[in-house]
Amino acid sequence: MAGPEFPHDSPQGAAGETAGETGREGERVKAEWRGLQGDVENLAGVAAEQGRGLLDAARLQAQDYVERRKGEAAQSVQDLARSLRGSGRDMADKPHVRAFFDSAADGLETLGTSIERRSLADFYGEAESFARRAPVAVAVGTFMVGLLAARFIKSSNTVDEHGTVGDPRDSFRA
Repeated sequence: MAGPEFPHDSPQGAAGETAGETGREGERVKAEWRGLQGDVENLAGVAAEQGRGLLDAARLQAQDYVERRKGEAAQSVQDLARSLRGSGRDMADKPHVRAFFDSAADGLETLGTSIERRSLADFYGEAESFARRAPVAVAVGTFMVGLLAARFIKSSNTVDEHGTVGDPRDSFRA
């Protein structure tokens, strides 16, 4: 249930006012109220536009960061492939083992090249389609990551000289 459009909409005037004075004062208040409403609407529009600009800037920074990290990841994968290929060369007397190393290095080089060429949207789309095709695998993977994280957190607790388990952050507290 909405109240009156204007804050001073009331049928009674103050005692001793003539109808003309009340009418002029009421019109002035209504005009001021409309002006205030317009100012608020303009401020809301400016704030919304600045918010959209801020979101666009944040999205561009995130994409730039991901692109840089993507390049670093691709380089790491390709470096690993070169190392693996070098290890396989040491196995010249065992052609089957060397072929395994070469095959693994070829696969890693292909993966590194693929990482470089794809965009963030491509990776997201592939992850989403995999999650739709194999939701059980995603659920099991998520569960396993959670278990590993819990074990890691639990193992990072410290044991003091009395054999009690403490929080590793205690050393940073006053």
